[in-house]
Amino acid sequence: MDEAIKKEVLAKAREMGVKFIRLQFTDILGVLKNMAITVEQLEKALDGELMFDGSSIHGFTRIEESDMYLRPDPRTFAVFPWRPRDGAVARLMCDVYNPDGTPYAGCPRNTLKRVLAQAAEMGFTMNVGPELEFFLFQVDSEGRPTLRTHDKAGYFDLSPVDLGENARRAMVLTLEEMGFEIEASHHEVAPGQHEIDFKYSDALDCADKIVTFKFVVRTIAQRHGLHATFMPKPVYGINGSGMHTNQSLFRGNENAFYDPSAPDGLSDIARYYIGGLMRHARALAAITNPTVNSYKRLVPGYEAPVYIAWSGRNRSPLIRIPAKRGMSTRIELRNPDPSCNPYLALAVCLAAGLDGIKNRIAPPPPCDRNIYEMTAAERRELGIESLPASLEEALQELAGDEVIRGALGEDIYTKFVEAKQKEWENYRVQVHPWEIEEYLTKF
Repeated sequence: MDEAIKKEVLAKAREMGVKFIRLQFTDILGVLKNMAITVEQLEKALDGELMFDGSSIHGFTRIEESDMYLRPDPRTFAVFPWRPRDGAVARLMCDVYNPDGTPYAGCPRNTLKRVLAQAAEMGFTMNVGPELEFFLFQVDSEGRPTLRTHDKAGYFDLSPVDLGENARRAMVLTLEEMGFEIEASHHEVAPGQHEIDFKYSDALDCADKIVTFKFVVRTIAQRHGLHATFMPKPVYGINGSGMHTNQSLFRGNENAFYDPSAPDGLSDIARYYIGGLMRHARALAAITNPTVNSYKRLVPGYEAPVYIAWSGRNRSPLIRIPAKRGMSTRIELRNPDPSCNPYLALAVCLAAGLDGIKNRIAPPPPCDRNIYEMTAAERRELGIESLPASLEEALQELAGDEVIRGALGEDIYTKFVEAKQKEWENYRVQVHPWEIEEYLTKF
């Protein structure tokens, strides 16, 4: 690590009265893990000398080879604003390394860095701007989450209808104190549903921010006596929560997706990137929509995408092209949801797009009609496929897609699929309340 950066972090910790530091990383499912150290251990941590037992982390190493090292990224140093100023608590995001000093193949952050390095070899950097939706629910007398919301508000409604507004304002202020540039914050379509958007940045920084965002939102909700959930579809019959993911590639300071001479302002690079995403969309879903519940959101009628198509005009396809051009030219992938591991989700999206560029995969013509209103025959005629209808189907698609498997690496692929097959099997053999209601008295 650069000595100047190390000294800067140590000086910041002293200035801000930091007593404890949380070294943070995610398991393969995207669940945030912490190792807490005192400030006296910070220099040792910055030198990458702190070890932990990887065998206790989901999807990490076997018990006989469990020693792992955490290497903090000094750019991610931030103080938690809700903690006392005296004896403050800070965090650093970390990469996981093997004892021999090589990056650990099962670390999601390392996986994203590896795919970003492949993009860099082609001359590209990736920028990402996510739009995370979440629900705020009341808790019961014992602090357990319920499905009751504080409001009956709708899209962009204001107080007094939106009773989660105070909590959302506190979330925005906290995120800003932690270095986020918040672009928008509003009530979403469903009762109790909210969205906070932050400014795009490079893919690694963005993935770190998504992980931090979820942690902050949950923490601040709890402090307001509410429960925040990023579950994709917590309530039947209303909209679920998505994480629309705006993506663009840059060459130096130039947006590689923009071509002022093209009628629609999109470069060939942008088209091939779209083509790559569409080619691999069904396999991508296993990573961008990784839970049984994810597929309860991806159904017609609730604004979530179901069909593999693209358009600059309407919001029913998988990929939308926002109207802005120049430096803001980007594509918006609409199927990811906030239950995904952002490091893996961005890695596979980028890998799919790069495959499109390498192999000049041209997308079909854009579809500017409302696809939900088409018949199955009309969709077939236009060659419009659907996303997988279940986690099981998505895992089958992933198994047959060498590009997406390659982006994950065999280590993460094997452990991820093993965990998800267990999840599907557990779900499949359960007897659900709907079945009791439907069949108990009928048969």
